[in-house]
Amino acid sequence: MPQVTVPPILFYAVGTLLVVFGALRTIMLGRRRPERELTEDTPERAKARRRHMAMGIVWVLMGLFLIISTTGLTQRGR
Repeated sequence: MPQVTVPPILFYAVGTLLVVFGALRTIMLGRRRPERELTEDTPERAKARRRHMAMGIVWVLMGLFLIISTTGLTQRGR
């Protein structure tokens, strides 16, 4: 059976997308901007904001891990 080789640029691209969109999710959805809100903050909204913040951080960490681990794999393979 032939061995399938996946180009590292694919992992770099996915990792970069995870970092960028995770950071955007954290910045845009994970923090409160009182000047843009028409109504008062509710516990449900605060919970949703915390969830967006946590998942944005997870996405950034996953992207960084993917980029770093791909760099390690390409360096080790030489």
